[in-house]
Amino acid sequence: MNDPDFYQFSTLTVLLLLAAFYGGTYLLTLKIRKPQEDTDAYMVSNHRIGFGMGAASMTATWIWAASFYAAATSGYTYGVSGPLHYGLWGALMILFIYPFGRRFRKLAPNAHTLGELIHARHGSSSQLILALSNVMGSVISLMVNFTAAGALVAVLSPLSFQAGVIIAGVGVLGYTLWSGFRASVLTDFAQLVALMAIAVVIIPAVLFAMGGPGAMVAGLDNLTAEQSNLFSMTAILEQGAPFFVAVLAYAIGNQTISQRLFAVNESHIKPTFITATVGYGAIVIGLGMIGLMALTLGVEPMNGDMNNLIPQMVSSYLPPVFIGLFFILVIGSLSSTADSDLSALSAIIMADVYGKNIARGKADPKRMLLIGRLTMVVATMVGIVFASFSLDILVMLVFVGALWGAIVFPVIASCFWDRVTNAAFTTSVLVAMVLFCIARFELVPLAGGAGLFFEILASIGGGIIIALMVFGFCGRRLGAIAGVLAGLAMLVFATGFLRDYTVLLASLTAYGASTLVCTLMSLASPQRFDFDTIRQRVGNYDDHQPTDERPARGGAAPGFAEQY
Repeated sequence: MNDPDFYQFSTLTVLLLLAAFYGGTYLLTLKIRKPQEDTDAYMVSNHRIGFGMGAASMTATWIWAASFYAAATSGYTYGVSGPLHYGLWGALMILFIYPFGRRFRKLAPNAHTLGELIHARHGSSSQLILALSNVMGSVISLMVNFTAAGALVAVLSPLSFQAGVIIAGVGVLGYTLWSGFRASVLTDFAQLVALMAIAVVIIPAVLFAMGGPGAMVAGLDNLTAEQSNLFSMTAILEQGAPFFVAVLAYAIGNQTISQRLFAVNESHIKPTFITATVGYGAIVIGLGMIGLMALTLGVEPMNGDMNNLIPQMVSSYLPPVFIGLFFILVIGSLSSTADSDLSALSAIIMADVYGKNIARGKADPKRMLLIGRLTMVVATMVGIVFASFSLDILVMLVFVGALWGAIVFPVIASCFWDRVTNAAFTTSVLVAMVLFCIARFELVPLAGGAGLFFEILASIGGGIIIALMVFGFCGRRLGAIAGVLAGLAMLVFATGFLRDYTVLLASLTAYGASTLVCTLMSLASPQRFDFDTIRQRVGNYDDHQPTDERPARGGAAPGFAEQY
């Protein structure tokens, strides 16, 4: 990694920067540490996070390593439309959980995970499927963030990739282990403030160091026709559409989002999610422009690894002070998401696995805390090991997002439709995941009848995505109309065409298959479910004032600091 064209800090300087960041973050969390931690506070801060902290935590959690590395990869690969595809659809992942999140909170105001709600609705098998998908997603997210840390340290210092991975893992674990979600939210706020301040300086600095807007415009002549096109079909089909498909999947399947949904004071859910949506989109589109800058200059990623692109650009064009700021910027962003993943994983194991399945509703709060902390330790070790493989970040994001697509319709339908059964939920998800894998890895030739079969399922999936999005904001009737029109349009235009884009085909197939199986099995059952029973089955684990005794709408809501 020692290329003379790149500025590198000394080993001592990098270690001091890391020690200052993680040491300072650890000292910050000491201010909220309690001699005896509260289980519900450890998982969701007693459902009392205020607007400012909630919005900051949501934004910081989603501005993670991939916001730098994958956004830059997108700009470098697809040209002028790449940053827009990554930032815009990523922002919508936050926005589109809002209408469904309000329903989740209404059904289970004291829940800690979405899995608890599904357990109360269906039972263990459906809950554990959801929990398993969340665990998979959070572990991959940890791996992505630790991978980014290793790439950053390896480019900007003599230290190895593995050293950077280990330092980031131990540093994040150190400040999150004791206070859990409370520590994650508090540090998110501080990290977001630093991230925004530094990003405002770094992005223009790179632009002017490479010659200013004029040099970038001149470099556009080096782009291909597709890369120069803001409405590039290649970018839309290979990135924009798969990310659009993943919007609802990430919103429903990611426990870091659900955890903040259940933690924010209910009267502040709407402004929290809208603010986080706007903040994320604006910052990430700007960060993705660094990849576009590299493309216009003809920069080749070091060692052919796209994960090195942003550190390479900053190291090549900025002076040491700015490089140091950038170093803290990326470490802060990846740490804010990694600690959220640790908190999410601990809540899943504490509530979904131990609380509902092992203890069967008779959980010991002290034992839950121990299990949560042990989960963080194990998850950190697993994330470090997986990060050592240095896999492509963008590929991993698309893969897990598509897998989550299998659970979207069953989860949402279970919370609005009283006919959905446990068997329908479980079977539909398993069938969808099998068909997704067949299409994604082309286990059968996608030609002739097989190709047509998957394209029909994908067309149903496309219609369902549009239907759910419109339903969330505009109601059932408009959602149904929009879904039917979108599905018919897909059948007309996708047949014989979509099979050439396996990532998009597989993602839509997951939606379509789960919807079809879940709907048919539910219609065949005479069962009806009383949604009022969910509130009775999902509660807090510690003895404190019930969180559904909230102030009246418009009244003063308890802020973050009141918990301590």
